[in-house]
Amino acid sequence: MTGRTSTHTPVRVPPKDPTPPQDDLLKGTLDMLVLRTLTVQPMHGYAIAQHIERLSGDVLVVEQGSLYPALQRLQKKGHVTSRWGESPTGRRARYYTITASGRRALGERHASFDRVLGAIARVMHGEG
Repeated sequence: MTGRTSTHTPVRVPPKDPTPPQDDLLKGTLDMLVLRTLTVQPMHGYAIAQHIERLSGDVLVVEQGSLYPALQRLQKKGHVTSRWGESPTGRRARYYTITASGRRALGERHASFDRVLGAIARVMHGEG
């Protein structure tokens, strides 16, 4: 296109940002799913992963490499607490419990998620 200047500015992730936005979305979604799972009862990590996988019809597979950093983030924020206990198999396991702060955060994230999901659905279905 000789002689014409483009008015289109591509959207870019700033080079200094080590985490792409979709990773933030996925982390936030995993945190929300973990918090929601812990509203059922206190659980150890493996049980949390199994619960999410089972309820999602095995569509969502929670890897240890994602789950345990999420649990650490949530604990650091005060959204979950943990204690050592014995698993049903007799092994020592860390059990996580959602806190009042975690329940409030879950409510906020759930509302935000519903808004985003609705917006995506409208775009995908050409509504509006």
